[in-house]
Amino acid sequence: MLVLIVALGIGSAMACTNLIVGKKASKDGSVMCSYNCDGFGFSGSLFYSPAGRHAQGEKIAIHGWGPRHEGRFVDQVEYTYNVVGLMNERQVTIVETTFDGRLELVNQDGLLDYFSLMRLALQRSATAREAIRCMAELVEEYGYNSSGESITVCDPNEAWIMEIIGKGPDRKGAVWVALRIPDDCICAHANLSRIRQFPQQKKRSYISISSRSLKEINRPEVECVYAADVISFAREKGFYNGSDADFSFRDAYCPIDFENVRYADARVWSFFRHHASHAEMDKYLPYINGEFDKCDHLPLWIKPDAPLSLRDVQNDMRDHFEGTPLDMTADMTAGPWGMPVRPLPMHFQTSDGTPLFRERAIATQQSGFSMTCQMRSWLPNDVGGVTWFNCDDANMVAYVPLYCCITQVPDPFRPENNPRNEFSYESAFWMNNWVANMVYPRYSLMIGDLRDAQRELEDYYFADQDSVLAAIKELTPADRQSYLNRKSIAYADRMMKRWDKLAKFLIVRYNDQVVRPAKDGEVVPGRYSTAGYDQPFIDAIVPATGNRYKLKEVIERRER
Repeated sequence: MLVLIVALGIGSAMACTNLIVGKKASKDGSVMCSYNCDGFGFSGSLFYSPAGRHAQGEKIAIHGWGPRHEGRFVDQVEYTYNVVGLMNERQVTIVETTFDGRLELVNQDGLLDYFSLMRLALQRSATAREAIRCMAELVEEYGYNSSGESITVCDPNEAWIMEIIGKGPDRKGAVWVALRIPDDCICAHANLSRIRQFPQQKKRSYISISSRSLKEINRPEVECVYAADVISFAREKGFYNGSDADFSFRDAYCPIDFENVRYADARVWSFFRHHASHAEMDKYLPYINGEFDKCDHLPLWIKPDAPLSLRDVQNDMRDHFEGTPLDMTADMTAGPWGMPVRPLPMHFQTSDGTPLFRERAIATQQSGFSMTCQMRSWLPNDVGGVTWFNCDDANMVAYVPLYCCITQVPDPFRPENNPRNEFSYESAFWMNNWVANMVYPRYSLMIGDLRDAQRELEDYYFADQDSVLAAIKELTPADRQSYLNRKSIAYADRMMKRWDKLAKFLIVRYNDQVVRPAKDGEVVPGRYSTAGYDQPFIDAIVPATGNRYKLKEVIERRER
């Protein structure tokens, strides 16, 4: 577990994406959120923590990001909930993205990093509101040592966005604000602070409370909670000198520039654009292009044109700006076959010193794992909460349903079966990477075959959910848990077998730069074809190379 926590801390900073859907913005009334956990520093696996009762005086060792915090402890609580991935047995889900913000506010001596904070809250909270209170009280008591974080906190009825940043060396606590997302709206964050102004007084329809009144957080009319000193601390540090009413958390604690907007909020913009008028969302292109005098923010949330399904959210997690001015498949930087991934670094330059950058989309090759989480208030918790999970790039994997009550992690997702530095056929991370890294270089040629396998699996999983709901009606709670364990294990096993078949099919079909005929996922006898380059790449050849590749007789004929 320590290795995983350390890897998450190193790898995911400035990397992840969350999409959030309120229950009235979803087709079936579920609350949904998603998480691409992106970083080159780790191989993905599924976190698991069993439920348990604990003796008075029991302590939990907190390792943080490394040995600096060895030998430090947090008081345990009487009961901790079962946690699968980042959802607990009460369907509470917590996911995050790092925005860093003002790095001078990192307190290395604070005990709790963001991942430890999220994990403790999941173990201790029955609702999203309880999780927010838990995290606020924990950082106040034990200190916070990460940089700025945007945190999604959901349960079967509500979705919240919470943003938090430390107070710097020798200041134990943190400043933060949390807002309830309207039920009929969608929201997102992707490595940039998203909360600007927030309500600071009582209204007829809602109440905004400071951390001095955290015990009131369970009142349903409370829709905004914030640290009591979130504004005064900004004034003290010289980050803000205006009125309370005009205070913007983002502008004080995470000032924007072209890079963090283009690499981060562009992902939010693309998600919104999938579910709102293109013309309306394209009004924000000046902001995405760094023209802040024309526009300096995106809306925190929007009401979608139509309710979203879980499959909509899964497809949104596979986005590379397709169909927008930022489309990563549509120019010569995508190479001969429209590859939507790009190598690092983010910055590079021409031989004459002209600085350039690359786009950063929601889907990316360095994802350790991806999940889409569904919380359903009308079902028993054990089957109502489902984490659709897999390791590696969301665009290149099939999401596998795992129920929030399970007590056995499927073998392909166990940490010990996903070594970082050694390929394993038992590893979901390595099987998915095997396929993905064959497809990336010849993307437009091969992605159709991957999509066929992806749809086959996901169609099966979705179709099977009705039989699962029917089966549990006849089972006791204990028998339901055993049944859902078996189901989750069988789903993961089915994915691994299908991906093994896909990998072997791809190497045969596309061997030596030709394309062999295929039917129903099998290579069949017949003459191979030569697909050639994508047209945008062909059109870029002459401007880049002049006459070098022009057929000589064509040139001579034109000259005559």
